[in-house]
Amino acid sequence: MQIDFWQYSQGSVERIVTLIADRVLAGGERLLVVDGNAERRASTSAALWETRPERFLANGDAAAAHAERQPVLLSGECRAINGAKVAVLADGKWRDPPAGLDRVILLFSEAQVQPARAVWRQYDGREDVTRGYFAQDDGKWTKRL
Repeated sequence: MQIDFWQYSQGSVERIVTLIADRVLAGGERLLVVDGNAERRASTSAALWETRPERFLANGDAAAAHAERQPVLLSGECRAINGAKVAVLADGKWRDPPAGLDRVILLFSEAQVQPARAVWRQYDGREDVTRGYFAQDDGKWTKRL
């Protein structure tokens, strides 16, 4: 499994999730977006529908009907009932990934650096996990590790 740590310093979580969702869907995959904040899940949903008027990013909430069919599923729990192989932990809180995920992206702010470092260390020496660390430089994402 690939675990990517994305430290953001610019832009909103909603905008960053939209960027990730666009790339994941373009690659033919489904996405699980996990956020314990219901209001931010709602604003993320709106951003996915509205950010690119020429191509909306269809999505739905895990509690709604037909959740299993959603290309982008928004949930408060780390359960990929839509068959997603990629998950974004948008609230910066680590949850143990369920079986079946190929990639987990942990978004975190400056205020969440210490918990993110603890998660990084938790996976030291694991041969079944590849880690990457990304941060923003002048608004662009660059790989640091």
